[in-house]
Amino acid sequence: MIFLFTDFGATDIYVGQVKAVLHQRAPGVPIVDLLHDAPPFNVKAGAHLLAALAARLPRGSVTLAVVDPGVGGEREAVAVNADGRWFVGPDNGLISVLAARAAGVEAYSIGWKPESLTASFHGRDLFAPVAAILAGGQRKSAKLKKVTLAVTFGPDDLAEIIYADHYGNLVTGVRAASVPRDWTLTINGHELAYARVYSDVPPGQLFWCENSLGLVEFAANAASAQELLGFAPGSRMP
Repeated sequence: MIFLFTDFGATDIYVGQVKAVLHQRAPGVPIVDLLHDAPPFNVKAGAHLLAALAARLPRGSVTLAVVDPGVGGEREAVAVNADGRWFVGPDNGLISVLAARAAGVEAYSIGWKPESLTASFHGRDLFAPVAAILAGGQRKSAKLKKVTLAVTFGPDDLAEIIYADHYGNLVTGVRAASVPRDWTLTINGHELAYARVYSDVPPGQLFWCENSLGLVEFAANAASAQELLGFAPGSRMP
């Protein structure tokens, strides 16, 4: 199974091209869209969001992960095996948080090269074929060489907004298990206390909760926390 995690945008021309390569090189392998609206260019936010999602991916799966503002530059292409799951993408920190939190991890540079490699679309030309190779169990064909990741953000939480969904819920890079439930914070004049679910507060009221990924999330009952707080991905928590 191949999972896709990108900032390509679901309505642009890029995802379809990547899937066409995957279907050609790994026919019959299921392809699942994890996310295509990761915060554009924000590698650190993407790394923490990917780490939260990675824990629920099946062992043996391959994830093509691309948030790559340095595409065509000096950053390397890597394949990382973390707790029995493969992740293919740029060595720019995107895969580093999940790798730092994994019990077992091995990182490899990718020696395989396509006949034609465009400067601006390594997701299609390089990462997709390698993801297909690994999904097909042809690891030797990828010409992997063990390396140490050049860019790493480490295992620690990130006290920033890393994602805003279409409801206006604001996902942070802080794991909720480390936060006491009596914690209250003030953001732009609004006080946010903990609530377990939306219906525990009146309509329009802001609160924080532990979301389904185990992260601290700022939300409002039947309203947009993003609009009420004026926060967006990249905003620092107070």
